[in-house]
Amino acid sequence: MTDTPTSFRLHPGSPDSPVILHVPHSARAIPADVRAGIVPDDRALALELDHITDAHTAEIAAGAAAAARVTPWRFVNRLSRLVVDPERFPDEREEMLAAGMGAVYTRTTHREELRPAGFDGQPLLDRYFHPYAEAVTAAVAERIEAVGRAVIVDVHSYPTKALPYELHGDGPRPPICLGTDPFHTPAALLDAAQQAFGGFGGTGLDSPFAGTYVPLRYYGKAANVSALMVEIRRDLYMAEPGGPAGPGLGALADALADLVDRASA
Repeated sequence: MTDTPTSFRLHPGSPDSPVILHVPHSARAIPADVRAGIVPDDRALALELDHITDAHTAEIAAGAAAAARVTPWRFVNRLSRLVVDPERFPDEREEMLAAGMGAVYTRTTHREELRPAGFDGQPLLDRYFHPYAEAVTAAVAERIEAVGRAVIVDVHSYPTKALPYELHGDGPRPPICLGTDPFHTPAALLDAAQQAFGGFGGTGLDSPFAGTYVPLRYYGKAANVSALMVEIRRDLYMAEPGGPAGPGLGALADALADLVDRASA
């Protein structure tokens, strides 16, 4: 499973760990042929990447993996979500289609044109989205086969101030937002996260972002696949938008390691 395409990578963890840290939005890379189909000029695109990228979340996950008593597995997207967003539904079930931000974005965070009208996103889905989904599914299947269960912890960040694309941006914006699913987020996992991240000024549930990521093979079906989304407000660890990480990054990595250890028990 480590011999994967360059668009994503599974970093091996301990053979007896059920935890997969999923980092889908930390990268800025866009292949040249994909860039050719994006409308904004280089300066505007760089600013859009500042806004849309969950900067430094791969480093937070890596720090957590290094600090955890039982090393989690890490599935990391190496391409920008402007290529494809692997966490969206690839069809009409996706509510972000209303903002032009389904699996293949056609609008920016400020609701401006990202791709031209009539753009056919199917080749990008075939090239990037579906192989990614299949690889995450395989990683979850391996954890189930190895230890009987899988715990997916999504590692995200979000801006201090709402951006125009957000459908639910008028709700609370706590330091740590925990996204949950009524089927896949057991109370013990949520409690573990609330305890692990309790020192950052408060946690909230499903606002401004809700839900979790579970491969469709298991979604709503497999109780031995649990999941939680951790959304970190960016002012806790970086300069916004798109700036360098600050000293808060290490403390957040330690808190995530605490969650990993609790979820592994």
